[in-house]
Amino acid sequence: MSNGPWTDEENDLIVADYFAMLADDISARRYSKAEHRRALLPLLNDRSEGSVEFKHQNISAVLKGLGEDWIPGYKPAFNFQMALVDAVARWLALNPAWLGRQPGLRPAAGLREAAQIWIGPPPTLSNQPPPQELDQMLHIARKFDVAGRDERNRALGRAGEERVLARERSALRSVSSIVKRNTTGG
Repeated sequence: MSNGPWTDEENDLIVADYFAMLADDISARRYSKAEHRRALLPLLNDRSEGSVEFKHQNISAVLKGLGEDWIPGYKPAFNFQMALVDAVARWLALNPAWLGRQPGLRPAAGLREAAQIWIGPPPTLSNQPPPQELDQMLHIARKFDVAGRDERNRALGRAGEERVLARERSALRSVSSIVKRNTTGG
């Protein structure tokens, strides 16, 4: 079994697999972590199942540091190589729509009901990570465009407000037309 540092190729493989599971998790599609792990093992350099599981926890830690969704079954483990942060950054660079996604929202065409919006885990009461995580989280945060993420969050908020406003207008129009019909006898 290999117990040296993970190569960029290994990190890229496990990060891509993690995001495949995360996409299934967010979309409420069934998936098996064990099946993913078994399929991944032959592609890695003689890594153990425990090593793969722990690396998944490391990826959760990187995503937590970015303020992104992570797989709840993989509790973040913050003692990881910074090469893993680079692997996540490479994956996100190849998949830029991931950070801009707005799960459950559809274009405001017509007055269709939007699908339920998935909301990630709530912040902690202190809103600060434990001290042992803080340094790594700050290092991760420096690698990403926080202003861009804030702009996407503002756009999501505006889209939500527009959706509520469109729904309320539709409800008022419906009530208004019913009242009009009943008062005019039509």
